[in-house]
Amino acid sequence: MKLHHGAVGVAAFFAQNLVSAAPMEKRGILGPLFEISTLGGMTFKIQQVPNQKFYGARKGRGAMAMAKAFSKYGAPIPDDLLSYIEQLLEELGLIQQPGAGNDTSASPQGEVAATPQMFDSEYLCPVQIGTPPQTLNLDFDTGSSDLWVFSTETPQNQVGGQTVYNIQQSSTAKQLAGALWDISYGDGSSSGGNVYLDTVSIGGITVENQAVESATNVSRAFTQREDTDGLVGLAFSTLNTVKPNQQSTFFDNAMRDLAAPLFTANLRAAEPGNYNFGFIDTTEFTGQITYIAVNTSAGFWQFTSQGFKVGDSAATTAAPHEAIADTGTTLMLVPNDIAAAYYAQVPGAEDATQTAGGYVFPCSATLPSYTAVIGPYQAVIPGEFINFSPVDANTFAEATICFGGIQAVPAGFPFAIYGDVFLKSQFVVFHGGETQLGLAPKPL
Repeated sequence: MKLHHGAVGVAAFFAQNLVSAAPMEKRGILGPLFEISTLGGMTFKIQQVPNQKFYGARKGRGAMAMAKAFSKYGAPIPDDLLSYIEQLLEELGLIQQPGAGNDTSASPQGEVAATPQMFDSEYLCPVQIGTPPQTLNLDFDTGSSDLWVFSTETPQNQVGGQTVYNIQQSSTAKQLAGALWDISYGDGSSSGGNVYLDTVSIGGITVENQAVESATNVSRAFTQREDTDGLVGLAFSTLNTVKPNQQSTFFDNAMRDLAAPLFTANLRAAEPGNYNFGFIDTTEFTGQITYIAVNTSAGFWQFTSQGFKVGDSAATTAAPHEAIADTGTTLMLVPNDIAAAYYAQVPGAEDATQTAGGYVFPCSATLPSYTAVIGPYQAVIPGEFINFSPVDANTFAEATICFGGIQAVPAGFPFAIYGDVFLKSQFVVFHGGETQLGLAPKPL
């Protein structure tokens, strides 16, 4: 079955996209959420796969995750954090050699920011691109809107072991004339290149003429990230970087062929999770799903948190702030006054931003839970989820100082970033049809 449908806010040429899907078993879809009868009726589940090259929760992972978050959102990485990471990389023998990867800055920022992501993505998702299909392992990122990959157009000295998209071997690849993409990072580097329309399959859903962004230059951070072949952006298409005409995300293009215009994220701690498209699996959560409004003006899955609780406190501390749900960021980054209030309840915790990259605490401490108050919903993050990585040794067993999974968002940011530390504790519905975010507790 093929459905013709227009993509939102892109060139007329791209409005001829086709979406096809092999018939699959229809799952239980929680309603009433929308008019199911107007949609295609397809559903699919995609399991994450372990990243065999993941470095693990070792010394320095927390600081490097902070650097990645700064860089992703265009914030300059603080000098103290850069110096600390450079020292760590020297200890590990991982300082990037000149000539590998793209760096538009002569400052140390491009060099030091080259390896944080080697410690970041524990699990990836297989995606098929082209005809015949080529399988690449990609990050699903609800904090961006570009589907970009390493390709045969990527200079060899910028490929660090990734599987590349071979454009010439795909009979369905067509270059989108005049279209270019470019993403700049806070370390002064960038990734960018050409745009092709090709067939992309994820799970049981195939999108024909999906915009696939081929990297002709890649930042050093991604060159060093040999585990990951690219990204699948799942934020709103208004955030897409292709010029002169923005392109639609895979989700936006596939939405009308799904039984429901939504996907869910069931990320797990210390084991692979899964994404479901087109249906809500009622076995993956407990209780009821609470839906909250999403502000799409900036292109993110953005919502308002009214406050927080620490531990078993019955009282909510009012601290209203905007936040985004971002599967592409590892940590949970909140306003500094909230982070400070949380760690004030942890004996021995301190703000070690200048020496360790953020808030740290004795590894022997029992961390209290953190509850994010989001509308009528209270999202509880267990304390053990907040013990992110060792600081002074390569294993938790050897370490005496540990790095917190809740940290302060960079100064001046317009929103907090609720990354994987938060998302792994919740069942999350990304509802494109109603522009809502659904949250529910789940077995942990």
